[in-house]
Formats: sequence, C-alpha cells, structure tokens
Amino acid sequence: MTVKDGERVVFETCDCFEDQIRSADTPYTGLDWSRINPATGPVYVDGAQPGDVLAVQIERIVLGKQAVMMTAPGLGVCGDEITAPSIRVIPVEGGFGTLPQGVRVPLNPMIGVIGTAPSNDSVSCGVPDAHGGNMDCKIITEGTTLYLPVNVPGALLALGDLHAAMGDGEVSVCGMEIAGEVTVSISVLRDRVLPTPMAQTADTLYTIASARLLDDAANLAARNMVSFIAGETGLSTDDAVNLLSVAGDLQICQVVDPQKTCRYALPKSIAEQLGIVL
Repeated sequence: MTVKDGERVVFETCDCFEDQIRSADTPYTGLDWSRINPATGPVYVDGAQPGDVLAVQIERIVLGKQAVMMTAPGLGVCGDEITAPSIRVIPVEGGFGTLPQGVRVPLNPMIGVIGTAPSNDSVSCGVPDAHGGNMDCKIITEGTTLYLPVNVPGALLALGDLHAAMGDGEVSVCGMEIAGEVTVSISVLRDRVLPTPMAQTADTLYTIASARLLDDAANLAARNMVSFIAGETGLSTDDAVNLLSVAGDLQICQVVDPQKTCRYALPKSIAEQLGIVL
C-alpha cells in the first residue's frame, strides 16, 4: 500500500505463529518455523526520504477472541529446564486473559513487531535493531507515538506480532500471542534528529535500543537518552547523565530474542522543565 503523509491506516495482523495454532492439541512438530513473526506491510509513505523520522501514532488495537502461548526445550530463560513442548490456548474476554488454573491476567494490548526497512541488508522480523522490528516493548500500545528511522524512500513500515498481554522480559519467549487489527496515523518529520527508535506516551519519553547482550542494550538506551537531552538542551554530558541517574528509569523490554531490548524512560514532567517537546 502507498499512503500520504498524515494518513490513517488499518493493519490486519496474524499472530506470531501466522495463525497456525488453532487449539492446544496442534502438533508442535507440525509448525512451520519459517512463518514465525509475520509483519503486515510494507506501507510506502509518500515523501518519506532517508534521514527523515517516521512518527507512528497508535490509535487503536482490536484483539481477536483467543490468544496462544507456547514453551519448548531451548526456548526462553527456562528452556534448559523444559523437557517437552506445550501449547496453551488463552481465552480473551472482558479485559482479561484466563490462564491455566483460572488465573485472570489484565490485558495490555501491545505491538511486538513494528519497524521500517533497514538501510542495508534485510533483517528477520524476529530480530530487533535500530530500525525497530521485534522489540517486544509493552509500552508500544494505544496512545503511544513511536518514532522510527526512514532508511529508504517511502520508509516501508510494517507491523505485527500483537500481544494481548506481556510482561517485561517476555521470559517464556512469548506473550499472549494474538491476531488483531491496529489503526495508526503516519506522519513524516523532516529536519528532526532523534535517536530512533523512540516512543512517547501521555507522561513519558523513551529511547529504545537493542543489542546482542543485555548490558549493551541497556547502555545504548541510556546513552541515547543522554545524547538526546544534551542535543535538545545544551546540557553537558555530566549534567544530562546525572539528571537521568536521579529522574529516569532503565527498563527491560525482552531478553529472549536474538538481540535483547531495553528502554530508558524520562518523565515528561522533567523533560518539559528543560523545554523538551516532541
């Protein structure tokens, strides 16, 4: 699809297994792993050119009626303790997902995979990086504006891998994986330098970073926020990092993908005192 700057788009998405799992007795050995983490798209945005920033305002996420989860040997942080694959189907209704033993978990619908085309080689939709991708960041939800780099003409935005709920870390290697629809408004920001990916919610600004090692992802998210503050305000690196050390929060998004992802949170109440407005 080709859209104009400022247009609204509705993405229909499969779950992360491309809807292969219909019931808990779906054979694990029958899953086609080449179809994992599909992203709907790409969308070509007229006028978007390399060096621009794509602002994606997430207006609405509509979920399907059931989610699925899976564990298997070698997957997630406890993969060495799991002896056989298991598949769970999670009913989703009334604002909750119901887990085994009747545990009801509040929904927090969010987008696991969202990104623009990378600048060089192709990147699997299972991998997060500087273009966005499989960040599995639970603050990428309704009301959030995500800022992504434009690396190629048209940006080529795609998204998928919705979760009905997911905790920070995504430690089992999946959230409540679910199909659905996402409505976004897409805008092109020109002459705006940002350490993308970034995100803005009602009360917080975030830098998001991914790297092979969790330490490196954490350091990069923090460094990006320091450079953003310094660039926007003229504060020295000393003062910017001191500010973050007392007023910001370093948070983990996920630790189970080929690259780990962290985010750094800066309250808008602090940013506005410095005159920072996105």
